[in-house]
Amino acid sequence: MLPSFTASIVELITKTSTDLPPDVRTAMAGARATEERATRAGQALAIIAQNIDQAASCDGPICQDTGMPTFEVKVPVGVNQIDLRRQIRDAVAEATRRGKLRPNSVDSITGENSGDNLGPGTPIVHFEQWENDREIEVKLILKGGGCENTNAQYALPAELDHLGRADRTLDGVRKCILHAVWKAQGKGCSPGAVGVCIGGDRTSGYLHAKEQLFRTLDDVNPDPRLAGIERAVMDAANQLAVGPMGFGGKTSLIGCKIGALNRLPASFFVSIAYDCWAFRRLGMRLDASSGAIASWLYRDANQPSQPMLTPEEVAAGFPRTGREIRISAPIGEEQILALKVGDVVLVSGRMFTGRDAVHAHLMQHDPPVDLRGGILYHCGPVAVKEPDGDWTITAAGPTTSIREEPYQAEIIRRYGVRVVIGKGGMGLKTLAGLKESGAVYLNAVGGAAQFYARCITKVDGVSLLEFGTPEAMWHLDVVDFPAIVTMDAHGNSLHRDIERATGEKLGQFVNS
Repeated sequence: MLPSFTASIVELITKTSTDLPPDVRTAMAGARATEERATRAGQALAIIAQNIDQAASCDGPICQDTGMPTFEVKVPVGVNQIDLRRQIRDAVAEATRRGKLRPNSVDSITGENSGDNLGPGTPIVHFEQWENDREIEVKLILKGGGCENTNAQYALPAELDHLGRADRTLDGVRKCILHAVWKAQGKGCSPGAVGVCIGGDRTSGYLHAKEQLFRTLDDVNPDPRLAGIERAVMDAANQLAVGPMGFGGKTSLIGCKIGALNRLPASFFVSIAYDCWAFRRLGMRLDASSGAIASWLYRDANQPSQPMLTPEEVAAGFPRTGREIRISAPIGEEQILALKVGDVVLVSGRMFTGRDAVHAHLMQHDPPVDLRGGILYHCGPVAVKEPDGDWTITAAGPTTSIREEPYQAEIIRRYGVRVVIGKGGMGLKTLAGLKESGAVYLNAVGGAAQFYARCITKVDGVSLLEFGTPEAMWHLDVVDFPAIVTMDAHGNSLHRDIERATGEKLGQFVNS
């Protein structure tokens, strides 16, 4: 057993969860520089920048969805991998106890949350031997469920919306990647990055695609053919105008990294691993005899992260235009009907969180609270129980809403919900339900877990805690919680409009 190994892994998890690496910070600063500050995209990126700085300053999770911890470990020949795996599991459990990871490991049969991020298949650890006897290398990526759900795999040849046929060629690969970026819209918290694998089988393709995300955003592919496709995708994707959070804008993608594996003659897969702007990836080299940290990868341990914002911008807080509309729960129908797509809203009062388990529960049972005129927030926070028994929410960004599409319209109608908050938008069934019941959907900025946690003034209770802390219904008092009306009570949807407009632009890239 290496005496310092567990502590080193806890440090790696903490830094990965709370502080973006320099290449991602640079890419996000570049994205922010391209957008007008008073636009929806500009305001979203300002919140993101504040969130990045806030997370680093308090060692808090950048995003409340700390994802599936995936470790890539290189060890000298003869190192006991069984023991290292055990120590990695111990470190994951400890980081979860400290609130650096959200409990995310759920039994697929019972739905029970393990509470410590341990269970069959969790965490993911891949070992590889190398001929370096002095050091162990550990890399970690934390990729959340929202962007994981926007992964895509294509079997070529295929017919693609707006792009026509994608053949078994590099141009066909280009079309697949652009199609995946377009389909993701804001559901994966754009601007995102994609790792791509050409070939392999269905399993190895996805694994190799995810491995591409360990490359830095500013590297150049050593294969000039793949480098050319990476450049072409970046250029075209950022002309689509999907933009930050799918609000429209000039930056939709901050990175495209492509690898290739041999394949069977009968198969030609293009596997795409989509990652969000909260691109949490870090690594380190450890002394092979002790497990102590020898050096860091992707960052200089002696150089603190450069702030995203100036002191003046930090002091100014959320960038306001003077056109923001204040609402406070409980909310009446008249105020809801006055809202329209594109309005920026500052929400105050009581809101209740509800994710997958809560929505399924509400289809069969009455709610544990009165939701009439209320706000339902699609959020699975990081919640820490204090010694006195009170709860503190340390990270509280929105989760992807489309998962609740089968339930949302009925829950709004049945219980009188006036406002639903989430990210990525919802479908036609919910849009019709909003119009029928007089309700709106607000899109908060995905990943901005620290920013939104600071809008919470009080945790006034929790219901359905038996579902686990991410899936419980938290009773939160908030002040000036900013979000954008993207689906209103009159049948209008910004998500539908952006998808149509960007689909038309996608058709312009049929030819490379």
